[in-house]
Amino acid sequence: MGTIIDAVKMALEHTAPELAADIVDKGIVLTGGGALLANVDYVLRHATGLPVTIAEDPLSCVALGTGRVLEQMKKMQNILSTMY
Repeated sequence: MGTIIDAVKMALEHTAPELAADIVDKGIVLTGGGALLANVDYVLRHATGLPVTIAEDPLSCVALGTGRVLEQMKKMQNILSTMY
């Protein structure tokens, strides 16, 4: 857990200010298999002082979200092109 906490803190330190403000307001959403670790949300909440929730379907939400983006590539093109 120490490694995960350190990685989250480092990611937060390197986050753009406008995104960091959004994270402070809305919190962190955990996805993937790591989100299923016992009490990971509780531990991260206390380590960061931020709200932490687990996605409704953490094992497949990333794949489902990627599918939605791919279905709407024309709409998302401007957003995706600014990321790279």
